[in-house]
Amino acid sequence: MAIRSFFLFILFFSSSLSPVFSLYEDQVGLMDWHQQYIGKVKQAVFSSQRAGRKRVVVSTEENVIASLDLRHGEIFWRHLLGADDVIDGIDIGLGKYVITLSSGGSILRSWNLPDGQMVWESSLQGPKHSKSFLLVPTNLKFDKDNVLVVFSNGRLHAISCIDGEVLWKKDFEAESFEVQQVILPPGSDLIHVVGFAALSQFEMYQINAKNGELLKHESAFFSSGFSGQVSLVSTETVVALDSTGSILLTISFQDGKISSQQTPISNLVEDSLGPAVIIPSSVSGIFAIKTDAVTIFIRVIGKGNLEVVEKTTHEIAVSDALSISEDQQAFALIQHASSEIHLTVKLAHDWDGNLLKESVKMDRQRGLVHKVFINNYIRTDRSYGFRVLIVMEDHSLLLLQQGEIVWSREDGLASIIDVTTSELPVERDGVSVAKVEHNLFEWLKGHMLKLKGTLMLASPEDMAAIQSMRLKSSEKSKMTRDHNGFRKLLIVLTRAGKLFALHTGDGRIVWSYLLRSLHKSEACQSPIGLNLYQWQVPHHHAMDENPSVLVVSRCGPSSDTSGVLSFVDTYTGKELSSLSLDHAVVQVIPLPYTDSTEQRLHLLIDADKHAHLYPKTSGALSIFKREFSNIYWYSVEDQNGIIKGHALKCKCTGEVADEFCFDTRDLWSVVFPSESEKTIATVTRKLNEVVHTQAKVVADQDVMYKYISRNLLFVATVAPKGSGEIGSVTPEESWLVAYLIDTVTGRILHRVTHHGSQGPVHAVFSENWVVYHYFNLRAHRYEMSVIEIYDQSRADNKDVWKLVLGKHNLTSPISLFSRPEVITKSQSYFFTHSLKAIAVTSTAKGITSKQLLLGTIGDQVLSLDKRFLDPRRTVNPTQLEKEEGIIPLTESLPIIPQSYVTHALRVEGLRGIITVPAKLESTTLVFAHGVDLFFTQLAPSRTYDSLTEDFSYALLLITIVALVAAIFVTWRLSERKELQEKWR
Repeated sequence: MAIRSFFLFILFFSSSLSPVFSLYEDQVGLMDWHQQYIGKVKQAVFSSQRAGRKRVVVSTEENVIASLDLRHGEIFWRHLLGADDVIDGIDIGLGKYVITLSSGGSILRSWNLPDGQMVWESSLQGPKHSKSFLLVPTNLKFDKDNVLVVFSNGRLHAISCIDGEVLWKKDFEAESFEVQQVILPPGSDLIHVVGFAALSQFEMYQINAKNGELLKHESAFFSSGFSGQVSLVSTETVVALDSTGSILLTISFQDGKISSQQTPISNLVEDSLGPAVIIPSSVSGIFAIKTDAVTIFIRVIGKGNLEVVEKTTHEIAVSDALSISEDQQAFALIQHASSEIHLTVKLAHDWDGNLLKESVKMDRQRGLVHKVFINNYIRTDRSYGFRVLIVMEDHSLLLLQQGEIVWSREDGLASIIDVTTSELPVERDGVSVAKVEHNLFEWLKGHMLKLKGTLMLASPEDMAAIQSMRLKSSEKSKMTRDHNGFRKLLIVLTRAGKLFALHTGDGRIVWSYLLRSLHKSEACQSPIGLNLYQWQVPHHHAMDENPSVLVVSRCGPSSDTSGVLSFVDTYTGKELSSLSLDHAVVQVIPLPYTDSTEQRLHLLIDADKHAHLYPKTSGALSIFKREFSNIYWYSVEDQNGIIKGHALKCKCTGEVADEFCFDTRDLWSVVFPSESEKTIATVTRKLNEVVHTQAKVVADQDVMYKYISRNLLFVATVAPKGSGEIGSVTPEESWLVAYLIDTVTGRILHRVTHHGSQGPVHAVFSENWVVYHYFNLRAHRYEMSVIEIYDQSRADNKDVWKLVLGKHNLTSPISLFSRPEVITKSQSYFFTHSLKAIAVTSTAKGITSKQLLLGTIGDQVLSLDKRFLDPRRTVNPTQLEKEEGIIPLTESLPIIPQSYVTHALRVEGLRGIITVPAKLESTTLVFAHGVDLFFTQLAPSRTYDSLTEDFSYALLLITIVALVAAIFVTWRLSERKELQEKWR
């Protein structure tokens, strides 16, 4: 009986612990939100099934294949392929399979259209790399088997649509031959493969579609050569540009014989400037070219004669052809005009007639239309209706129908490149009496419902109402600050050059802005956004100015191209100003100083190693001069294996001289030998990290002092052979070396070698410790190592009487130029998962214990207590060490299922994890981004400093009243009993 009672006690105790680590079902969505995206659409195919839900299948630049609901734009299903598995083509076969070609034409897959399950996969190899083409003919069969035609890796394949079996293949091994088009006319058994050889010879191959036999091979020499893409205007005619981009070549290969005609573009457009470019499309008999001044639509008449049908100076986008009957093709044109876009649907053979002409109001912040996809349907009056899917410059996806935007998706958020935060405005005083009464009524109603739920008296309708009230809490999504610091704005910069402000309460978009400075122009041909920085953060007691952010970008992929700065108000989303710089931006260094207007000082380093101070104000300059000798920074040259330290020298001299430009000097350099080490990872502490205390009291009441320095850099290098993929080398050929380097003096404070290990390395630096993740080739497992560094120069400050009498040296100045007395402690552990990202929690005062946030290969975020990575763990800790909280040593780090921050959700394509401290010390805000977005609040040491949102105040009040009543009743009973005893 005693054993049974003990067992029941253990069972009750363990069940009582589970709510501490887990999340109730009705709490999902209260403190977190999850948003799914797909990225910028490259290709779209509409499903032609008449029965079932209408859908469109798309492939994107994020390597996503997705099926979207045409009614609402929601995702039916999607698959994210690997980073190297780029999608080359997509189509629908037999009306029920989605066919995809990816990895440079090396992998062909078939997916089930209704649910997205993969049916089969085929690997396609070939003699050389080439363009890839996927054709899904409707009437080509081989022994009653529908056939797919694929050209990839210099080889033409015929593949079964049912099981992916290769039926036949034909090699094109000529080294100089570059395929441009693969043509299979409807109802024909002949495949035409056309392309260029040696840039001046046109080649045409005629292949039997039944068996892959070469029927004919013709070639023609063009002395002017070729450039750019080829436009297919019919099954036997293509149009190309010569090498100068000034002559159109109309090439026909009717009946297997090549004929051509040359037309100078100046004959078609008198005021053409610069070389022309062919706009890709597949409209029969019509193609378009674009010059610097105008876009021209040209019709091909007869045997190569050209006729201009329209010229326009507006930005224009053209869809591919859509067959609406056996002999009719339609296509869509979209032109921009101020705040509207004009949509026109035409027949390919009748340019002057319009099947549809509409104007749709469009938000200017979406930019230009980049791609157009058209689909038709039959109206109730038996006429043709059209729906148009458009991809905008900001990567958003919209469906247009009957002159309206049916739905839109902000898929630009799938390509976030940088994140920062901004505080919300302070709530203004003054609230109406009616609003107070309404809020009081809602408060009472809510707590009465919670009380019924606690007492298990709530009906299903009441439970639904409780959940609805939780999710629609006005406090969560208000546009003002809260006293706990949970409500903020996440300012994100996307690859499209668009800024979004996301509310942390519910993830909604507060504002968005497509940066004008990132628009393509003559001065800036290929603008690229780089980073976001907090520019102006006004004190909350003086809110005359709104906070703003700095967006740094440059005019090309090269680091020596000129830079562009944009300043954006985080409350309104308006661009305050922008600067086109006359120098490059190689490195941006935020300085810990602000001027009189609370603008933060930034130092921009250009390609010539000049330092430029921003903002360019007299106040900023005076502050900068005062701190001139205390400014140091470092740079990393990954390719050369060099890390350098820099400092300021004097004002610039020469042509670039101004009072805000400074010359720099090299202080030190660390050169890693290229034959033995290659730099693969560097990481340093966050600039805004708060450390609560430098002292750490250990089990025997001894004190260890953390070596706290913002100038400490962690560097990981590997053997050159070990820089490839995991398993590409043997353990004897690879090693990983970890360094701790002082970036002011260049002194190496610690160095450790992990033999038989290789990258990739993911690391995070916090306070006085660094944790890094890598692969152990000898053990065939991933490992995580920790290094903690302590300051021995303060070892004599352990005496309490010295602290009382003031004879300690805690306040004595410390110089990094004097060699520090440091010791390090380190330990390594096996870890199950591969990682994509790693971060650490951060809180307002740095008191709360730390947790590591690990972005796993499964696109989830796992939290791991830092105590598991304590280098002082031993197999048999002493009683004092157990009291300190040291966990017994194990060879592997545990993975607790309830510790997944993302619960059962996945952040597809996870790229980064951002942590932001809240005002409440126990809580940190976590934002994970990739193709998806996820946000939550995390309390590493539980919410020890606040009550939870679902705390029942009504139940507390009833409990207090009941206790007071019980006290009064027992007091009265006690008084009566004493009186009765006295009368006896």
